[in-house]
Amino acid sequence: MNEDILNTSIRKFLVTSQREIEKAVRAAMAAGKPKGNETLSAVMTLKIGALDLTHEISSPIELE
Repeated sequence: MNEDILNTSIRKFLVTSQREIEKAVRAAMAAGKPKGNETLSAVMTLKIGALDLTHEISSPIELE
C-alpha cells in the first residue's frame, strides 16, 4: 500500500463531500430556506463495503 496515494484519495473524497455540502447550502440560501446564521445538524454515514466499514458521524455545521 502506498500511503501517499491513500492519503490523496481520501482527501479527494472529503473535498468532494465538502463541495456537495457547500452547493446544497448555497442553493438553500438562494431559495430563502436558511437565513444564514443557523447551525445545521448534519449526519453522514460512511460505508466501505470491501472493508466491512459503516461509520456514522454527526456534527453541527455553522453558517455564521
